[in-house]
Amino acid sequence: MWKKTARVIDKTLAFVEEWSLFIAVMLALVAALANVFLRKFTHVNLFWSDEVVRKVIFFTTYVGASAAVRSRSLIRIDALPQLFPLFKRGVTLLSHLAALFFAGLMVWLGWRMTAMVHADEFALTSTLRIPEWKFYAVLPVIGVLMFIRTLIVMVEDWQGGPSGD
Repeated sequence: MWKKTARVIDKTLAFVEEWSLFIAVMLALVAALANVFLRKFTHVNLFWSDEVVRKVIFFTTYVGASAAVRSRSLIRIDALPQLFPLFKRGVTLLSHLAALFFAGLMVWLGWRMTAMVHADEFALTSTLRIPEWKFYAVLPVIGVLMFIRTLIVMVEDWQGGPSGD
């Protein structure tokens, strides 16, 4: 039962992450290429394309962090378990607890930052005039996703293998 539920959650989150990353990166690519093309051939500058690219980098950084948990690619202590295999479970648990702590901080601080920026009616992006709180809202959402993914990975490690096995 657990493995099937974990697999469904994992596939759903992977679908959302992959497609949101694809759409965001394609949006930034089209905006940047259009700006370069127009600047070179027509001397027209899309003043907002740089802001789109910056916001996409912000978005993809955090969504990529959630995807890194799924692929077990987060930064962790790797040398100690290789030198002393006895410590592998303890160091892995410590790594997972640190990821849960970080995800919790992202939720808590991200929520506070989002609420603070939402209260400021003048907090708009410089060129597109989009409310900044919409970008800060990514932080608590990704924190929740990272927390869920870390719990799944912890249970998989505890049970001795990924949920897809």
